[in-house]
Amino acid sequence: MRVFVAGGTGAVGKRLIPQLLDAGHQVVAITRREDRAGELRRRGAEAIVCDVFDADRLAQAVRAAAPAAIVNQLTDLPAAMDPRLVEAAYARNNRVRREGTRNLLAAASAASVPRFIVQSMATWYRPEGGRIKEESDPLWTDAPEPLGAAVRTVADMEAAVLSGAATGIVLRYGGFYGPGTWYEPGGDVAEKLRARKFPVIGSGAAVTSFVHVHDAASAAVAALAGPPGIYNIVDDEPAPASEWGPAASAAVGAPPPRRIPAILARLVVGKAFTAWMTTMRGASNAKAKRELGWTPRYASWRTGLAEAVTTEAP
Repeated sequence: MRVFVAGGTGAVGKRLIPQLLDAGHQVVAITRREDRAGELRRRGAEAIVCDVFDADRLAQAVRAAAPAAIVNQLTDLPAAMDPRLVEAAYARNNRVRREGTRNLLAAASAASVPRFIVQSMATWYRPEGGRIKEESDPLWTDAPEPLGAAVRTVADMEAAVLSGAATGIVLRYGGFYGPGTWYEPGGDVAEKLRARKFPVIGSGAAVTSFVHVHDAASAAVAALAGPPGIYNIVDDEPAPASEWGPAASAAVGAPPPRRIPAILARLVVGKAFTAWMTTMRGASNAKAKRELGWTPRYASWRTGLAEAVTTEAP
């Protein structure tokens, strides 16, 4: 199958391209930068220099590639998240998800590409009810800003893919870790953990579902043969911050994280992020296992994090 990849130089895309090739697929990938086109070619993909915001050029690229599927792994997030600049960072990422996906969908429709797979998030379920969420549970679209706008962007993107593609598949990923992420050695979270600037907030009861970037990529490969719909792509062990925080610190050789009350956290990261980081829910991967035949190589973040800090990105 010919597969058109947007986001092939990101943390997931770097693992996706070789996995697609190993599975016997042909890969065409786009990038805005000529130097990154060389990186894509070294990984075995056909590379096209194209900005996803240039709708006409994008449509030409998709038509020329004649793929059977498009995989959208595009994001625009900084290497380090500064709470003072978070609103601008989210605005850039929202634009990629909203306008970039819209342009890709239009290009897919014009070229009669039947299958469209998009990256979404499993960390934005409404913080009520049970600790572990299924795909049918509602997203937190009325979250405080700037989170609310980001969640609504994701919800609109998902709806557009499910209604606009002949076979639309949404992969709601958990928190990424592994090479190329904030948790790798030298990554933003790893450095904050070492400096004891990534505390456990409140009771630490908020639950996170993680996924290694290798497993995020393998889910996209599995989705090439799966039925349409929404899938949580997470590992088997949702974990409260009180458990994964100390384990992540130990993995990077840091002392246990500090614990701070929510009222103090609001002064540092704001009310919105404090609310999110104290009420987050985990996600179930049962549907992805059942319908995509996908199983994570890293079933638990406990072993995956320890390995991630000793594994360099290729």
